[in-house]
Amino acid sequence: MTNQNLYTLFENSFPDDRTLTVFEGPEIASWTFADITSLSAQMTHLMVELGAAPGDRVAVQVGKSVEAVVLYLACLRAGLVYLPLNTAYKSAEIDYFLGDAKPIIVVCDPASREELLNLDGASEVTEFLTLDGAGKGSLLDRSTSYPKDFETAARAAGDLAAILYTSGTTGRSKGAMLTHDNLASNAQSLHKAWHFEPGDILLHALPIFHVHGLFVALHCAFLNGSKIIYLTKFDPQVVISQLPKSTVFMGVPTFYVRLLAETSFTAEACNNMRLFTAGSAPLLEETFTAFSERTGQVILERYGMTEAGMITTNPYDGERKAGTVGFPLDNDVRIADEDGNLVQEGEIGILEIKGPNVFKGYWQMPEKTASEFRSDGYFITGDMTRKGDDGYYRIVGRSKDLIISGGYNVYPKEIESFIDDMPGVKESAVVGRPHPDFGEAVIAFIVTDGTVADLKAEDVTQFVKEKLANFKVPKEVFLIKELPRNTMGKVQKNELRAQATAAT
Repeated sequence: MTNQNLYTLFENSFPDDRTLTVFEGPEIASWTFADITSLSAQMTHLMVELGAAPGDRVAVQVGKSVEAVVLYLACLRAGLVYLPLNTAYKSAEIDYFLGDAKPIIVVCDPASREELLNLDGASEVTEFLTLDGAGKGSLLDRSTSYPKDFETAARAAGDLAAILYTSGTTGRSKGAMLTHDNLASNAQSLHKAWHFEPGDILLHALPIFHVHGLFVALHCAFLNGSKIIYLTKFDPQVVISQLPKSTVFMGVPTFYVRLLAETSFTAEACNNMRLFTAGSAPLLEETFTAFSERTGQVILERYGMTEAGMITTNPYDGERKAGTVGFPLDNDVRIADEDGNLVQEGEIGILEIKGPNVFKGYWQMPEKTASEFRSDGYFITGDMTRKGDDGYYRIVGRSKDLIISGGYNVYPKEIESFIDDMPGVKESAVVGRPHPDFGEAVIAFIVTDGTVADLKAEDVTQFVKEKLANFKVPKEVFLIKELPRNTMGKVQKNELRAQATAAT
């Protein structure tokens, strides 16, 4: 039987000449395919000697380095389950993850090792290894004496490859269990859909503790045997300087906003590029249009989630439409109401999906897993979606963002789209706040762009009142300097709800 280990798929896609460069960048040394193959084998030997066996978890909270990517590959080779943790997490959050996932090994920054050692959840951890943002630490120090070859552990398609914890905005965080086949099938679908070709070079500026940077970007490059220009953080000027050497760039909407703010970001700078993709947060039509006008290229927006990787994408060949996420990849999709009944064509409902990319369930949460799947195997994404007459899918918002005011369903995205068109408004976010009469009141948060002097909250209310039904008009409007976002650029509406409630 063929080994279904994801690493085997990557290794078979690496170029025959392993002396070719796989990682380079203005802040890092160059790495060849032979380098990452050898070092990942050495790391694997170390972890196995420390007692790690296939199926054991390895929790990783480290800065962005090539060595951190090699550690991920090493975990795959050993059949271990990779558990990446956001570098912004604090000790209390880490304590929960360690206690829940019970990793055998933790790899962390040297500066946080002592603090993590003393957490209650660390009691069953066999070893704490360190790796800093420059790729130095005990992980490297202890790995380099081991052999540079390792026979990749045999894994079945359904064996776990990674656990990624969701943000936990509604209760405790859930660990999404992703199998080797989940990751492999999604990577192969994207590689095909986005027309990866020989000679492609990926410009990588995303964090690597997230699906977007770790799985979407790196997996496509590994499957293509591509060189990766690896930036340790997003800096618009550095990105612009590297674009002439690259062909593919994947970013969050905030990246594109910041690039457009640079006068050096021109069509000429993008001449060598063939693909820009956007995801992890909605891309404003204003940004989509400004990018096209500036560069002559059209951003390809797609949609996905932790539990399934990428689900839909705008076409590579064909029209890429602002405000849409295109068409389904290699999965079945349907739009249903809360009870699982299909909605009428063109109506808004909850997107449900089924396919090889859909995760195995939530770690140690069988009841939660069961509640998120229909009896016929469809996963309930919780994302409010509409399929247009043109066949393109549009994400209207999260079901938990749905506001029910006076018995009417209010979809924040609809109101936000009108407010964003108002002169003087840069961007907006709409949330619900408990109300004694209506159940929930519509509350809007506005960031101004400075072009309209003395823009007031009542001006926004009046503008919406002229456009939409009264039950959609915000009961209160807050003017703020910026919307709170997570590291992937998503607006943190739970924080806005808390602010709105506290203001009553």
